[in-house]
Amino acid sequence: MLKKYYLALAVVLSLPMMANAAGDAAAGKAKAAICAACHGADGVSIAPMYPNLKGQKAAYIESSLKAFKDKTRTGGQAVQMYGMAAMLSDDDIKNLAAYYSSLK
Repeated sequence: MLKKYYLALAVVLSLPMMANAAGDAAAGKAKAAICAACHGADGVSIAPMYPNLKGQKAAYIESSLKAFKDKTRTGGQAVQMYGMAAMLSDDDIKNLAAYYSSLK
């Protein structure tokens, strides 16, 4: 019985952290205007050399943007993304990830 209590307590205490882990899709949509030039207004790329962002997993988008920001991701069009990602805060990155992952 005590184990169940502590498990329930741990879950309840972790809920605020889990809520903060996800970004704000509405804020991400507003921020995505600059992304549309290459990735399309709806997250579908305008050219084959740029990836589609629509429907990508949030964790993938977030890790990719962080890697562009710290310039550890290379290859392809990475250099073009360095400057774009450098302008993003951690919250911006989470919000963009939430927005693009919400598109179906």
